[in-house]
Amino acid sequence: MSMALLILVFVFIGFARTYYLAGVFRATLPSPLVHLHGALFSSWILLLITQIVLVSANRVDWHMRLGVVGVALAGLMVLVGFATIIAAVRRHSAPGMSTEALFALDVLQLGVFAILVAWAVAVRTDGAAHKRLMILATVALLGPAVSRWPYDFVSSSDFAFFGTLDSFLLFMIAFDLYSRRRIQVATILGSSLIVVMDFAMSPLAHSALAHRLTAWLQNL
Repeated sequence: MSMALLILVFVFIGFARTYYLAGVFRATLPSPLVHLHGALFSSWILLLITQIVLVSANRVDWHMRLGVVGVALAGLMVLVGFATIIAAVRRHSAPGMSTEALFALDVLQLGVFAILVAWAVAVRTDGAAHKRLMILATVALLGPAVSRWPYDFVSSSDFAFFGTLDSFLLFMIAFDLYSRRRIQVATILGSSLIVVMDFAMSPLAHSALAHRLTAWLQNL
């Protein structure tokens, strides 16, 4: 539960001024698509917390039923997420970064999110692995929230930015060692995928492919 609540705090800090404290649906956003994007991704965080509470309350039956909604929501998040990325690139809207960096960051994060959620669903009978993979899938989406934090230290360097994001991986490893005296395989592999994603962002953002794709989208 503590990890899910910490994720909620990270997201709230990042989007408080422009979304949550701006009245959510009354917030000044570029398009209805961005409103839908925000609503879906916020719903995912709340669903994650709800699912953890249900398991803690021994209501696994409700957890499983609500899990069907979660799978559908994850699919919508990926579809709407990609549509939102395309719209942002076409608007040349990339706060604090180039459109190529925005494209690389968001595409990689959505891809890793989809992989980890699909993996979590595939191993849903293994409760420990399922929970860890769902949390890691959510962690993979936190880049846009952290990049909007109103704190200079986060944007001061890539080390500070990715260090803040990857603190979740250290927390999960520490929790495994404390609770199980070993690191879960799902934690190792899921965290490794997120670290690979982190290192792939900059090369992809500066690649000829990213430049060609963003130019093509902007000229559509």
